Amino acid sequence: MGKYLVISEVRDGELRNVSFENIAAARQIDENSEVVAAVLGDGDLESLGQELIQYGADRAVVVQHENLKNYTSDGYVQAAMAVIEQEDPDGIVMGHTSEGKDLSPRIASKLDSGLISDVTEIEGSGDDVKFIRPIYSGKAFEKKVITNGKTFITIRPNNIAPLEKDESRSGDVQKVEVDVQNLRTVIKEVIRKASEGVDLSEANIIVAGGRGVKSAEGFDPLYELADVLGGAVGASRGAADAGYCDYSLQIGQTGKVVTPDLYIAVGISGAIQHLAGMSNSKVIVAINKDPEANIFNVADYGIVGDLFDVVPALTEEIKALKG
Repeated sequence: MGKYLVISEVRDGELRNVSFENIAAARQIDENSEVVAAVLGDGDLESLGQELIQYGADRAVVVQHENLKNYTSDGYVQAAMAVIEQEDPDGIVMGHTSEGKDLSPRIASKLDSGLISDVTEIEGSGDDVKFIRPIYSGKAFEKKVITNGKTFITIRPNNIAPLEKDESRSGDVQKVEVDVQNLRTVIKEVIRKASEGVDLSEANIIVAGGRGVKSAEGFDPLYELADVLGGAVGASRGAADAGYCDYSLQIGQTGKVVTPDLYIAVGISGAIQHLAGMSNSKVIVAINKDPEANIFNVADYGIVGDLFDVVPALTEEIKALKG
């Protein structure tokens, strides 16, 4: 029986949703393999290990150290490599997040292993498994297979559905002692500029604004709509460049790549750089007063009109439907 190691992500003491998606991905690669979930950080990690077991892991391994309270490349590489050396897995699965994109190539280098990044779909299983990932800013997709060595992949958040949580599941949570030291980077303070509430990269619903919102205050109706829908607010690079919002909200080729269930593009023209970050969303709704805007070419539904009339009306209608 094979073994797959899933390296989880923790933020503010809670597991990120991509951690559960990683477990589902490992199960899909080889349903007969043992899935071991690793949690790296500081604080009460054993309860997080049990939660990962409830989401489908067979057992969990935790590495707790004060130098892992905040993510640093040096610290997390040391902790991850200690777990990998102990478990000697046949494969490793991580999220294609800001942490995963930094950590995975460092681990692959130390293992002298290949790495398939930004996987959006897994086809087949066992010896016939293929990994599908976008290329050319999402204009095409390629299928990759691993012929030898470890299976090492990162998966794009919101693309592989997590398994259903089973609170009756329990398993062994083992603590691994690692002396995390010689850090070249020390995190003194973390200041979050991103919008409060739902994490943009994991949001199922995103309301994004472009230059058409005209000002920072123009984002207020978008925040209200996102709040009613239980979603997050994003932006185009044009809106960020204009100073309407922080760059942490930017979606596109040089920003975040998102794949929500619903993407509402408000006052966004549809430049190719923006489409690269959201064109794989399951349903796209465009609101723009220009009927010739390129965003309508990728939208499933389009509303031609002034966003300052359409968005508030849409918000009130949704509130009415929700009672």
